[in-house]
Amino acid sequence: MNPMLPLYIYLAWCGLIAAGLGLGRVLWEFLGIGVGGVWRGLGPWRSGSPDQRVPAVVSDAEPARFAYWWQQMWIDGATASSYGIRIMWTRLADPWLARIAKNLFCGRSPDGLRADHPVGAVALVVFVAPGTAAGALVGTALASLLLGTVLVMFALLLALIWLACAAAAPVLWGAERAWTLARGVRTKCPYPGCYRPVPLAVHHCPGCGKGHASLRPGRYGVLWHGCVCGRRLPTTRFAKRGSLATQCPYCEKKLPQITGTTRVVHAPLVGGTSSGKTMLMAAMVEGLHTWARRGELTVEYASDDDRATANDLNQELRQTGSVRATTGGQPRALMLTVTRGRRRRLLYLYDPMGESVSEADRVRAQQYLQHANGVVLVADALADPKVRGRLGADDSAKAKSARPSPQGPWDTFQRLTGELEALTGRRGRLCVATVVTKRDVLDGLTTLPVPGAEIDVWLEQIGLGPLVRALGHDFRAARYWAVSAQAAIGTGPLESEQRRAAEPVLWLLAVSGLGTGALSGPGGGKERRIRLRANGDQERKYTPA
Repeated sequence: MNPMLPLYIYLAWCGLIAAGLGLGRVLWEFLGIGVGGVWRGLGPWRSGSPDQRVPAVVSDAEPARFAYWWQQMWIDGATASSYGIRIMWTRLADPWLARIAKNLFCGRSPDGLRADHPVGAVALVVFVAPGTAAGALVGTALASLLLGTVLVMFALLLALIWLACAAAAPVLWGAERAWTLARGVRTKCPYPGCYRPVPLAVHHCPGCGKGHASLRPGRYGVLWHGCVCGRRLPTTRFAKRGSLATQCPYCEKKLPQITGTTRVVHAPLVGGTSSGKTMLMAAMVEGLHTWARRGELTVEYASDDDRATANDLNQELRQTGSVRATTGGQPRALMLTVTRGRRRRLLYLYDPMGESVSEADRVRAQQYLQHANGVVLVADALADPKVRGRLGADDSAKAKSARPSPQGPWDTFQRLTGELEALTGRRGRLCVATVVTKRDVLDGLTTLPVPGAEIDVWLEQIGLGPLVRALGHDFRAARYWAVSAQAAIGTGPLESEQRRAAEPVLWLLAVSGLGTGALSGPGGGKERRIRLRANGDQERKYTPA
């Protein structure tokens, strides 16, 4: 007989108790305890309950919490998993080892009652206690292994969710950027001293007013950001982000609400002092509204400040019949939204002071010119010495009373063209609308031909042929108008003259793809072929009347 046989039998007995207890009870009991611990560890489940795991928002640039998937998801998963595993081993220590197994090894029942007979106490110590302790350990270990396997699979699922969200953020942002580039939406700040490109404006929360400088798909959220005040803010223009108030991230000044959703057309008015730029700009704005009243366009001021600026200018015109010369440094753009059909443009009209083109250095300082989509050259023909030399005595007196600019249109062009090429690098792709001002005075002169339909031909007749040839050579396209701003916005304004004043701007808008070519008049001057690059417009060629 094998002397080790009793030992083997004893170990088999203990193993049988351990297997039965561990697999039959402890495994499932502890697995339930672990799952429940994981579930509770994901809490708190009541909205508004404090959670120390959530970090405070410390960024002023983006007063929003990180998206749940970016960071908090991993924190919750790790803490819940560790809590579920930890609570199982805590329950093993107490009551299974600290009370149940200890009582059995002391010859007592699991609940601590003494055995009725010493033999029963010995039986508990020898034949029950070892198997019970081993079964508790085996059941807990197996429950931990099974729960750990489930948690690993759960972690892989979380990783897939994280990767999906992390991939969706750049895809959405890229789609939005592609949409803006395809539509030519490139936002620039309209304020003096800034004029910088604004890839993404600062958006203000309508609840607390805090500015969000990174309101786009990313680590703060794919579809929306959660502001510190609790409000959800959309991250894309597809989700109505454009309904939020915006400001420039550099100069911190308010931007139009449609910033970033509409293509911008920059149209600076360039001319010497007293050439009639401000009067012409007022006439252009009034002309656009005239077309709107006829149902051809929809024209709105981009902001309350633009409306106030236009109202102040009109009030000054009504009171004095003229406007003061533009002063100060660089101009703030007057912004209007012009809509025709289903297309819309945000029009920036710049009215710099005449001294800004008196010297090359001053022209170079006009940083808004680098964003120009087209130029309105304000030509005061009476400022040219050759033209004044052809006038008789009576006409010279009339010309002097019109306060001609000290700088002629040819001098303005020479100072502008070189610096414009240096600022933009694309002068040959720009269009120039040349507007001869003070037509009411020109019509009354007897020693000069009357401006007709072909203004470029008329300019050549009065001695400004080099200007016409240079404009046609240096720019992509050139057209010419003669406008009386006084007749358009003075006492008893003429609606026909108002519409004529708006034609140069309508032409520049048509070049950008807005369907206003039919409203820009027959014009005058030969042009290169122009492709209107928006939404499949056909290639068109505008010819003189």
